[in-house]
Amino acid sequence: MPIAQINIARFHGAKDDPANAPFFNAIDHVNAQAEAADGFVWRLVGEGNNATDIEIVQGDPDLIVNMSVWRDVESLEAFAYRHADHRAVLARRKEWFQDITPSLALWPVPQGHEPTVAEGMTKLAELAANGPGKAVFTFRWYRENRSG
Repeated sequence: MPIAQINIARFHGAKDDPANAPFFNAIDHVNAQAEAADGFVWRLVGEGNNATDIEIVQGDPDLIVNMSVWRDVESLEAFAYRHADHRAVLARRKEWFQDITPSLALWPVPQGHEPTVAEGMTKLAELAANGPGKAVFTFRWYRENRSG
């Protein structure tokens, strides 16, 4: 079954702060590599070639979102944690972003479904309120609870 993911992040300072330039310089390249990765299905795109211009919480322009759908958790995990360029961005996350918990949620979606930001934010809220389970989870929960 396809899996959706939402990942949110809030910059330490203003989104357009020059300190964030390395993040923005990497994002188009990493997104193109995601689209070419085995198992990639769909990703949220705003007016640019990424979703950083989508205001997910009114009045909070420094909170950004990344959403995508993948064939399965394994293909998403392979890209997220084993792809060198994506890992390089992840390694610098604390330089650019505040700590938000949870910042990532995964959930199964029907074939062909493109989740909305509102749906993703609801999944993050469910994860925060109830913890991980079959309806919404984290990579760690999935690894510890998958069968087969």
